[in-house]
Amino acid sequence: MKQQELHRTVTGTLYIWTKQFIVLMVFLCLCSFAVSEYVSRMGSKYIVGPDDVPKADVILILGAYVLPDGSLSDALGNRLNAGYELYEKGKSDKIIVSGDHGQDNYDEVNAMKKFLTDRNVSAENVFMDHAGFTTYESLYRARDIFKVKKVIIITQQYHLMRAAFIARELGLEAYGVRSDYYYPHPLTRWDQVREILARNKAFFMTQVIKAEPTFLGEVIPISGDGRATNDK
Repeated sequence: MKQQELHRTVTGTLYIWTKQFIVLMVFLCLCSFAVSEYVSRMGSKYIVGPDDVPKADVILILGAYVLPDGSLSDALGNRLNAGYELYEKGKSDKIIVSGDHGQDNYDEVNAMKKFLTDRNVSAENVFMDHAGFTTYESLYRARDIFKVKKVIIITQQYHLMRAAFIARELGLEAYGVRSDYYYPHPLTRWDQVREILARNKAFFMTQVIKAEPTFLGEVIPISGDGRATNDK
């Protein structure tokens, strides 16, 4: 009899804990979706078409994966094509390519710069941000290292809303132009899930943590010569 009562007690306790755990998970999921929607809605206010975007201090092209042979991923090529078109439209005469160059054997930014200089963009007009490891860091460094005040951000639509939100929270007069405006880029289910999590991170980074990027370093104003960022 006592064993049966003990079994019922343990079973009841496990049931209560499981129920509480499920309620907690549902609550956290709802909060996550709410934060994601808020970031998306706020960032969307500053997304405009390539012809309507106002002129700015700089066009900021956010990095993406570079293949082992140094060639560009489709996502990165998509962004660079869109950024180059805005440069040709005269929306800014300066470009920042910001990405991951934290290791000698992986380099997004020199590949990005080469794409632009191969299309006759002057090297002095292309600034490389070698420590743009995240969207938050790219925008923080644009403000503090390159002394940007007004920026046009280039990336895919799903990413752009978060980028515009972060930029505005950092005090930049930022406008986003989607790189898949002319060059469609498929959005996978993983992209969608990852972006929900990334928007939550962006919210807490800008509203709560407000951390400095991994590296800051020497100021290189956008008004100067982009060749000052060369490492090769």
